[in-house]
Amino acid sequence: MKRKHQSLNLDEIRERLAGARGRNYWRSLEEVADSEEFRQILEKEFPLQSSPLGAFLHRRQFLKLMGASLALAGLTSCRPLPQRKIVPQVQQPEEVIPGKPLYYASAFTLGGFARGILVESHEGRPTKIEGNARHPASPGRQGVRPLNQPARIHPDGTPEHLGATDAFTQASILTLYDPDRSQSPVQQNRVASWQDFNTALAAAMAKQAAARGAGLRILTETVTSPTLAALLEELLRKYPQARWYQYEPVNRDHSLEGTRIAFGEPMQAIYRIDRADVILSLDANFLHGDGASVRYAHDYSTRRRVSRDTRSMNRLYVVESTPTVTGSVADHRLPLRPSQVSAFAQALAKAVGLPVSAPSLPAEVQRWVDVVARDLQAHRGRCLVLVGESQPPAVHALVHAMNDALGNIGQTVVYTAPVEVKPVSQTEEIRRLAQEMASGTVEALVILGGNPAYNAPADLEFARLLKETTQRGAFTVHLSMYEDETSALCEWHLPESHYLETWGDARAYDGTVSIIQPLIEPLYPSRSSYEIVDAMLGRQRSGYDIVRSYWQGRSGHTTFDKSWRKWLHDGVVAGSTLPVKMVKPRLTSVLEAVQKISPVPEGLEMTILPDPNIWDGRFANNGWLQELPKPLSLLTWDNAVYISPATAQRLGLSMDTGGLANMVDMVEIRYRGAKVRAPIWIMPGQPDDCITVFLGYGRQRAGKVGTDLGYNAYALRYSDSLWTVGGVTLAKTGERYSLASTQQHHSMEGRDLIHAGTLQQFLRDPDHFVPKHGAGELPSLYPEHQWDGHKWAMVIDTSLCIGCNACVVACQAENNIPIVGKQQVAIGREMHWLRVDRYYEGGLDNPRTYHQPVPCMHCEKAPCEPVCPVGATVHSHEGLNQMVYNRCVGTRYCSNNCPYKVRRFNFLKYNDPKEPVLQLLNNPDVTVRGRGVMEKCTYCVQRINAARIEAKKLGREVQDGEVVTACQAACPTHAIIFGDMSDERSLVAQAKAQPHHYGLLEELNVRPRTTYLATVRNPNPELEGD
Repeated sequence: MKRKHQSLNLDEIRERLAGARGRNYWRSLEEVADSEEFRQILEKEFPLQSSPLGAFLHRRQFLKLMGASLALAGLTSCRPLPQRKIVPQVQQPEEVIPGKPLYYASAFTLGGFARGILVESHEGRPTKIEGNARHPASPGRQGVRPLNQPARIHPDGTPEHLGATDAFTQASILTLYDPDRSQSPVQQNRVASWQDFNTALAAAMAKQAAARGAGLRILTETVTSPTLAALLEELLRKYPQARWYQYEPVNRDHSLEGTRIAFGEPMQAIYRIDRADVILSLDANFLHGDGASVRYAHDYSTRRRVSRDTRSMNRLYVVESTPTVTGSVADHRLPLRPSQVSAFAQALAKAVGLPVSAPSLPAEVQRWVDVVARDLQAHRGRCLVLVGESQPPAVHALVHAMNDALGNIGQTVVYTAPVEVKPVSQTEEIRRLAQEMASGTVEALVILGGNPAYNAPADLEFARLLKETTQRGAFTVHLSMYEDETSALCEWHLPESHYLETWGDARAYDGTVSIIQPLIEPLYPSRSSYEIVDAMLGRQRSGYDIVRSYWQGRSGHTTFDKSWRKWLHDGVVAGSTLPVKMVKPRLTSVLEAVQKISPVPEGLEMTILPDPNIWDGRFANNGWLQELPKPLSLLTWDNAVYISPATAQRLGLSMDTGGLANMVDMVEIRYRGAKVRAPIWIMPGQPDDCITVFLGYGRQRAGKVGTDLGYNAYALRYSDSLWTVGGVTLAKTGERYSLASTQQHHSMEGRDLIHAGTLQQFLRDPDHFVPKHGAGELPSLYPEHQWDGHKWAMVIDTSLCIGCNACVVACQAENNIPIVGKQQVAIGREMHWLRVDRYYEGGLDNPRTYHQPVPCMHCEKAPCEPVCPVGATVHSHEGLNQMVYNRCVGTRYCSNNCPYKVRRFNFLKYNDPKEPVLQLLNNPDVTVRGRGVMEKCTYCVQRINAARIEAKKLGREVQDGEVVTACQAACPTHAIIFGDMSDERSLVAQAKAQPHHYGLLEELNVRPRTTYLATVRNPNPELEGD
């Protein structure tokens, strides 16, 4: 009989939270409700549906299994292996040594903005991406560690730290090996050849030459590449009546228009977060997803690191319409509807001295305005106000004026020329193209990248117009890595090269140029945008020749070869950063724009945002990102409609309390005649009377992984209201939908896991900031183990963790961790070795948020070890808790006895790729596990061994900083410290000596090597009592 789930009683949850005594941390609404089903989940180590064996096990069967286990323990080396022959190369390539990786500098772009990367390559096969510390958008840890500490030695011999990255960058390597990638040109649904396309292109361009390009249109995504811009400009000179348009759905239209209003021309604002003592964010999620977010997260963290010597921290205020990564780490957070954020900005501008008329605000919001204004004015020249893309251009202009009034321009914010080659309104660009298609003037349309048939504003009906243009006989071409929605409507689909397969260049957020160099020959016959435009000019040059010739033409011929080699080695073109401009806001223009801001509308408002994992839909077929728990909601494999608890109650919407999968109500969203059906997610901290929908899902031609997942929010997006709208209606459909969220998985049953406090509390009594369990070491009945050599350990600073999940994807890429799919996640079988637990404190409407990464603790007295009947989990002489995969027979006793819930079991053969190309992705230094085997975090033991080998060749011990785990390297805030705790000078030993250091569940006396630094906040006493 199927168990009936009960709906959450939000009134009862509010009462429980209001009646809680002391610090009250909670992970989910289900946990607070404390339903019978939730308690059953906690009591059973492996929940319902998880065990392939029956729930009842006879004594005789148990003895059979135990006998088999003990017998198999003696057969650890008897697993049959396939026979393979090794043939040596006749001519050994330079520097290619089997088993030793090489690193190459390149760049990954998102929204046109480049992020510097170092790509690890094994014998010509890229397997892992790290950040390039030489690149401004992917900073390393030089600003954090002491100057006298040695750096990690890269294989190229240069002492250099790995830089930081984000989840998008880490996961981009999976797309390279995606078997769903397009593998040949297609003409009208028939496989064709590149020669066929070249012939058709030549005929189309000859026709356009006679008309001076009157019918030729080119559509690209955001272009920051100097080389591609030069090619397009040459093409427009050759065909003077042709037009080049730019569009991508997550654009910077409002930012650019805001600077045009304020300064008379489009500008690029560059924030110096590390110089700001007080920061105010107005709907700006600057720590995640932005082209400079990795840099900003790094700079923000430099002012949040707390030690015994700390005397000050920065302070972050966030006013936002949707819970975000940035809001989750704020010292103070105020949830408001989008229109109320605009009203808040006007009231704040008036409070800091600008002659602005401000609307009336609720008393609590006005109190916020007054307190924040005083704090900003008390830190003139050392404060900063930021605004997000979802706010209208007038608010952007007003923020620039506020920063000027506060003395911040030239101090905490500077301005340069735009990074984009063509800083225009992309929404107006796609609108003009749609109008030309509707009028029939487009005879040849070449779309380079993007997917406008899927993501163009709904009112433009771009998909219909593209289909009609193709049917009229126009020459329509789409270059894309997948045969997607746009490709299906064009005459020609062309396979696009992955950025790791081709040459290119791009600018970072500050204008710094990086050369994009390939690490592997294209896996399929594909081309880049550079090569397509070059072909349109009648040439057939390679990507290398195109990029190199451009830069050679702009450099001194006598020194170019040397400069070119250095640019490739360093990953940046020296001297390419855009110069800072001296600017002054035009107050009259700003005030005129502010007067036109729409008043706060009545009824329900809607915010439209890119998905934090899938972005605008381009990563829909990336399984790593689909299965990655989304920040805060921890949803996987779906998008949902965020709605506040109060609004959900008012509309009669609910979520179930039981089961690992969440059954939620379906709603129909109606706006301007459009109707979209979607599941809801009751989100603590979401403002009342405001819902949030996420782009990127509802794809029809994404690939095997991403097709038919979630709902398509683009149907609600119109060209005159890309980000926020009013007048939305929400209707309950009566249907239910199953969402897979990991927020209830691996619970440690409400024990005292989070320690947090304020800076003032820390300064008053640092030694008692964290409660201590007794004095000194707890007594033990067993003899102490004598450790020889290194004692590897990890410390995670929860004050710095922002919950971005970059570490989770980095761990997955490094350690060959499989994806399992939505159904398996729903029953608690996700395989991530590292999880980021999210905790709330306080009431439902605006709780405080905490993030806690939880890898294996590598306990010195690990409870998982004595219960294994075959000795598959053992301790190394350096203190690592290790798995011997060949011994494991899958009893899962170790997982049952692990208090931290960090072990993962292969219930199925997840790592069994049917596509051979996926095998190229695997890290050869890490064993690929099979079905029935337990696995977990290893502290990246392969990296420890590599550092040990290098140190042995140099005749010395491994030095501090030479071993960098995958999660540590990726972290943009450098919240993870790893090293040898037996070395008192090491950073990890120094971190463990801090007064706010603690271990999880210390009372169990398992002595975890992975420990934590408590969260320290810096609230304003006027808004929050000490």
